[in-house]
Amino acid sequence: MSEVLYLTEQLLSLPSLTPDDQGCQDLIAKRLEPLGFVCETIVSGPEHFRVTNLWAKRTCGVAQAKTLVLAGHTDVVPTGPPNEWISPPFVPTHRNGKLFGRGASDMKASLAAFVVATEEFLANTPQPALNIAFLLTSDEEGPANDGTVVVCNTLAERGEAMDYCIVGEPTSVERTGDMIKNGRRGTMGGKLTVKGLQGHIAYPHLAKNPVHLLAPALAELVAIEWDQGNAFFPPTSWQVSNIHGGTGASNVIPGNLVVDFNFRFCTESSPESLQQRLCAVLDSHGLDYTLAWTVGGLPFLTTPGTLVDAVCTAIRSETGIETQLSTTGGTSDGRFIAKFCPQVIELGPPNATIHQINEYINVADIEPLKNIYQRVLENLNRLGLE
Repeated sequence: MSEVLYLTEQLLSLPSLTPDDQGCQDLIAKRLEPLGFVCETIVSGPEHFRVTNLWAKRTCGVAQAKTLVLAGHTDVVPTGPPNEWISPPFVPTHRNGKLFGRGASDMKASLAAFVVATEEFLANTPQPALNIAFLLTSDEEGPANDGTVVVCNTLAERGEAMDYCIVGEPTSVERTGDMIKNGRRGTMGGKLTVKGLQGHIAYPHLAKNPVHLLAPALAELVAIEWDQGNAFFPPTSWQVSNIHGGTGASNVIPGNLVVDFNFRFCTESSPESLQQRLCAVLDSHGLDYTLAWTVGGLPFLTTPGTLVDAVCTAIRSETGIETQLSTTGGTSDGRFIAKFCPQVIELGPPNATIHQINEYINVADIEPLKNIYQRVLENLNRLGLE
């Protein structure tokens, strides 16, 4: 069994449901410390939701050396009904070339590949011209309030520099390396409460139905083109996720209507501009409403340059694939890191089964992933020597 497969199985055996790390970070730290990494555990969050974060850094000693951060999460989502799995979700199981287990693709194989790639790189290059750091959290699949964002803020207060970052999210589609994320859309949610007047459904003139009042505005909002996107991002989208109204009785006009919605927005729009445009529509329809906003993350983008070139070259050398740059999908912890690190990309294995019952990774994808990470380290180190 290869080292990267062995470490992947070790991590899969630990039931690290958010936010319980279950010793994953300790296992990784024990592999990093002999390599010269200084490992620091940063615990955050309330007593009932304690989050474990690991910041581990190896400084090469070269003046003005750049720092590459390998970032990810040790926590996993709940398994769902264990009896619906073909094998226990925290017992690594091989079947037909696939390795099954919760977190196999998202993202314990990536973590193992990070570690072994670093070990092999340093074995071949014991005096690199590159600083290497690991930023791991057990709060990515949860609220994400006490994970990567806390570590990034702590590092910023210390003046710690991050020059490049690879997040090990599962970005590939069919084969490891066929797609990487060089950015992500922003996310902003809203909770709209439209005020009406409750009354008997047989006497509508004595009531105000907020459902009827909102309907024309809702139709207008659905039809809006918020922006046209750009070369890297699709257009901003607006979607309603929930509508709540009524008492449950069929003969009562509701007094209020609550609508939950979400923007996934690109760099062509800002939270402020989207908020202003949406409120202008509501105001034009004379609605009596309240609105609470939650900005979950701003969009970020790493244009082709040093890190993208190093990653694309590594993928091409290892697999022969010309990778596709993409900004699709949901959010990731890259949104926190991008505030402090100028170049952030996400690269990991295929994501077809993430968060599903019977999550798995093709064993054939694991070794190439490790080799790609190692080649990125070599490419960036080479730049440091020039």
